[in-house]
Amino acid sequence: MSAGRYLAVAGPRELRAGEVSATEPGPGRVTVDITYTGICGTDVHGYTDGHMLPPAVFGHEWTGSVSAVGAGVDGLRVGQRVVGAVGPACGRCRQCVAGHARHCDTVFAEANGVDADAPPHGAFATRVQVTARRVVPVPEGLSAVEAALVEPATVTFHAVRRVAAEYGSTTLVQGAGPIGLLTAQHARNAGAGPMIISEPSAARRTLAGKLGFAHVVEPADLPAALNELTAGMGADVVYECSGVPSLLQPSAELVRRGGTLALLGYPLENSSVSYGDWQSRELTVIGSLAYQHEDFVGAMHAIAARRIDVAALHTGTFGLSSLKDVLDELDSGRSEHTKVLIDPNQPDRA
Repeated sequence: MSAGRYLAVAGPRELRAGEVSATEPGPGRVTVDITYTGICGTDVHGYTDGHMLPPAVFGHEWTGSVSAVGAGVDGLRVGQRVVGAVGPACGRCRQCVAGHARHCDTVFAEANGVDADAPPHGAFATRVQVTARRVVPVPEGLSAVEAALVEPATVTFHAVRRVAAEYGSTTLVQGAGPIGLLTAQHARNAGAGPMIISEPSAARRTLAGKLGFAHVVEPADLPAALNELTAGMGADVVYECSGVPSLLQPSAELVRRGGTLALLGYPLENSSVSYGDWQSRELTVIGSLAYQHEDFVGAMHAIAARRIDVAALHTGTFGLSSLKDVLDELDSGRSEHTKVLIDPNQPDRA
């Protein structure tokens, strides 16, 4: 097995190149040759911050083919297409033993790249070695691009599943980036009623329209649109997908009394909120981070059945050597891209 290469965060807006180990995978592990790795907002924040991300998280949205299988691994074979995921609940940690398998400590550590078996780098690389727990086979009906977008589709599948909104709920999605557009599609599948999507980018508003959403507005027009739709009452469910700290309280104020505020966007700074407002209006606030193993299975089935369109979010593919430039562009706030994929094996291409 020849050596590969990877890129990792070396400091604020700095990347370093490294060589992937050429050793065969150990017991219970597999080697995956990377086909595509998606760039997530978390990757951008980790790059600009320089130290916030565990090494394995920088490049966590990946798909590829198994190229080597370690001893003791069942159900995986060389050449099989897989996505990076998390394993089933372990059944041994404190959460599992207490009956809270959906909040398994082992799975949580895997999702955040801090488990003992986490690889020393992420998948902005030609290859990664991970435990067999961390890969899920890709259904035959998914393209390589669709497989590369399974991870964000799973994040949003998990959030909508946690909210478990009543059928027909009036719904607002704040932000039409990848997370917002995937959340909106999952919510629609789950029986959401009238839905508004709020997004400042004209290109992303256009994409939301192409995905079949009729009420897509600029943030400045949102209050009037929501008042008209709900007769001034507010949304049953608001999915906050932007992660902008200053929007947390204003987002809560768009929820009707007794409604639900779902938090998907991850702010990097503290937010000021009115606890009295939330309490007086009896809001239900649901935080959502990452996923469980079964969410990957559900999200992939939704893609394969064409109940959600992930490929429409893909707006560009670049080689590994362009990663720094693409990260800078995505951080600028001026990029027209929705979802960018890195192909570590090909020359740069638009």
